[in-house]
Amino acid sequence: MLTNPPIADVAGHLRLVVSRTARRMRQEAGADLSPSLISALASVDRHGPLTPSELAAHERVQRPTATRLLARLEEAGLIHRAPDPADRRSSLISVSADGRTLLRRQRSRKNQYLARRLAGLDADEVATLERAAAILERMLDEEARR
Repeated sequence: MLTNPPIADVAGHLRLVVSRTARRMRQEAGADLSPSLISALASVDRHGPLTPSELAAHERVQRPTATRLLARLEEAGLIHRAPDPADRRSSLISVSADGRTLLRRQRSRKNQYLARRLAGLDADEVATLERAAAILERMLDEEARR
């Protein structure tokens, strides 16, 4: 008789595999930026233009941390700042052309890495991973709504 492993065991295994996969994709991306900087840049790209406070909320960091991240991204020429018309004390952040190019290059490298790995699997395994991706996405969406 087959039994399901305890949920804590599944969680531990999943955590390990997701972490190792994320680390491997960061290595494949080959960026000189830290994961925190790439994440902030991707959030601005996805949700921008944003105020620093909005970025802090998206990244789940304190406002001073978001300010430091933005300063580094601006120094690298990856974002633009413009005055916030709703609040002249703040600014609106958007991704620069160089920032978009960097994100596109990184995403392409990561996608190519995963595509090479998926090409070695059979169709049922690829379908299983597609279903798993949808489940993980749903879990993240449910968390974001809380």
